[in-house]
Amino acid sequence: MKRLEFSKKMMLAVLMLLLSMVFIPIEAQEQPIALSLEKALEIAMSENPTVKVAEQEIEKKKYAKKGAYAALFPQVNFGADYSRTLKKQIVYFGESGGFDKMFDPLINGAEKLISGYVPDYKPGSLAAAIGEASQEASQGSGSSDGGMEMGLSNNWSFGFTAGMPLINAALWKSISISGQDVELAIEQARSSKIDLTNQVKKAYYSVLLANDSYIVFKDSYDNAMENFMDIKQKYERGLVAEYDLIRADVAVKNVEPNMLQAENAVRLVKWQLKALLGMDLDLPIECDSKLTDFESELFGDYMTAAANASLDDNTNLKQLDIQNEQLRNTLKLQKFDFIPTLSLSATYNWNAMNENFKFKDYKWNPYSMVGVSLSFPIFTGGSRVQKVNQTKVTITQLQLQKDDLERNLQLVVRQSLDNMNTCIKRYGAAQKGVEQAGRGYMIAQKRYDTGAGTLLEMNDAELAMTQAKLNFNQAIYDYVVAKSDLEKTLGKQAK
Repeated sequence: MKRLEFSKKMMLAVLMLLLSMVFIPIEAQEQPIALSLEKALEIAMSENPTVKVAEQEIEKKKYAKKGAYAALFPQVNFGADYSRTLKKQIVYFGESGGFDKMFDPLINGAEKLISGYVPDYKPGSLAAAIGEASQEASQGSGSSDGGMEMGLSNNWSFGFTAGMPLINAALWKSISISGQDVELAIEQARSSKIDLTNQVKKAYYSVLLANDSYIVFKDSYDNAMENFMDIKQKYERGLVAEYDLIRADVAVKNVEPNMLQAENAVRLVKWQLKALLGMDLDLPIECDSKLTDFESELFGDYMTAAANASLDDNTNLKQLDIQNEQLRNTLKLQKFDFIPTLSLSATYNWNAMNENFKFKDYKWNPYSMVGVSLSFPIFTGGSRVQKVNQTKVTITQLQLQKDDLERNLQLVVRQSLDNMNTCIKRYGAAQKGVEQAGRGYMIAQKRYDTGAGTLLEMNDAELAMTQAKLNFNQAIYDYVVAKSDLEKTLGKQAK
């Protein structure tokens, strides 16, 4: 019996141990991840898909640049050909008589030479022998009009060909354009990071604003509930009228929806932040900052930002500059099409011809060649001139677009600075408003407790204090958002 009780205790202990091993990691996973603004930006730069795509684009352009350099090296190819002659070509050597008519001077000279060395030689023997051979060849070829078939049925050829440019100005210029493609891809990647930095900052600030707004509405709800409970006790003791109890209850019901809406806003902006960071939307996070942590930026950063408001690092202008340089190089490349090109080529082939497929009996004849080719463009119907004119117009268009963009960006910079300056003034007024509203609420509450004030006065004071706190938080939020937009326009990127 004791052994049975001991076994039950052991099983219970093991079960408790297993349960603890199962539930402890789950609880640990449910702990929210604390995020600072710097940590959020660091995660975004490493996990956001947009940044990854931009970095892959840089790699692709680098490979394209290496591919452009390959055109400067020799291009070596191997090839093989086979052809079957269905109807052989017939060659004619003049009128009927063939060789004897065509080579009469040569034959006569040969006969004179032979007759000088051969005493019994009969003049005309060499010519007759050649004539008979020509006639036999013509008859053997199947031609009845004095022609002779040439070639064999099977023709085989294989070998290597090589070529490389020696002088090609257009090719050299195209390589420099491919290098600018890499530069443009890098600037576009920087643009993606700047835009992502702005989005992450604004999302992070939105979480802080939502958190602080929720705290304000929660405090307002707690105050309303506390007043309701206090008035309820007084009503039960007959110290206040039922109207005050109803008003206090309505005040609680009016504040509660705002608190719930603020709570939902916190959840929504956290989802937005996690999406930008490339995180699982179900992963719990907490921003370890408050909007009041950025109060110091309102006093020192504005003057610095106003003094350093230069568009030299604006990514859109930089991209237009790179594109403008690309177009100018393209214009030079098109003009280089008027320049002659010089290229080197080499060939080494093996040829064989036969009437059958007995490869072991084939006789392979090597053939090699080295050559230099000069190409001088003279007339192409005016297409090159029209391409040059089109590129010149495109360059003019791009310059006009840049001028217009620069004016608009200067307007954006001034608007951002003006918004920052307005937010500083709003912050000062809101700060004083919070102080006065808090003091007014305390006075209204004491007046009501002593019977000198009404519940309506206390509710108005509570509403004024809530609005003052919201205005205070909104002023800080609007400032940091305007500053972030200004940094984006100026091309500032988080380190």
